Amino acid sequence: MSARTDVSTDARGSETPVIHEVRVAELRSVLRQGLADFEAKPTHGVFLTLIYLLIALFAALFGLGENFLPLLFPLVGGLALIGPLAACGLYELSRRRELGMNYAWYHVFDVAKAPSRGGVAAMGLILAALFAAWLMTAELLYGVFFAERAPADVVAMLQQIFMTSAGWQLLITGTLVGFVYSVVVYMATVVSLPMMLQQKTSLRRAVMTSLRVVQSNWPAMAAWYLLVVGLVLLGSLPLFVGLGIVVPILGHATWHLYRRSVTVP
Repeated sequence: MSARTDVSTDARGSETPVIHEVRVAELRSVLRQGLADFEAKPTHGVFLTLIYLLIALFAALFGLGENFLPLLFPLVGGLALIGPLAACGLYELSRRRELGMNYAWYHVFDVAKAPSRGGVAAMGLILAALFAAWLMTAELLYGVFFAERAPADVVAMLQQIFMTSAGWQLLITGTLVGFVYSVVVYMATVVSLPMMLQQKTSLRRAVMTSLRVVQSNWPAMAAWYLLVVGLVLLGSLPLFVGLGIVVPILGHATWHLYRRSVTVP
């Protein structure tokens, strides 16, 4: 593993992280490491994922009110926008296991004691705002393609989306817009959140490091993004049952991807 960029000094006088080259072929090893972390304590990740999904779904449905059917698909897809924050507990468990420390389930709450917990909290607020913005965007798109009232039930909604030309236009447009949202979140968080758990740093510095990693290793980071999206989609079928396994493995693996791609002075 070779350094792509030399250590330099930022405006604050501290050394910037060293970005390392990550090849696409190394992603298999990253996944194996994530799987090993999961197998060591499988129940931790499963329960953390299920709790996250339940809280996110109930909170979002409560906020949407009675007329939530048109936003059901955007709601499920939008969970990926706040997923990185939930994964912080998994990053912490992987960090502790890497150091040979105790990593009982309650250590997921050690995120609140992270060196850069202020930055993590700020990122959480940003992700929540993006999640809300995405739902408002989806609602606006629905109004553009379907001016009439929302469907009465799920069957009517499915017919509206998949059996009309306007529905397919909405599906394609919404997918493209959602892709932009998810890429922005991925680029900003894939390295920044693990980094803020590991050391004291500013949110700006962590996000800039994340963007530099993606830019320097765009083939591997693009492949990782597609892999995450694909596995999450598979884990969502049927009825999101597989997410209890897929999400923890990907969360643990993302910690190891961070460790391969960055050396923090």
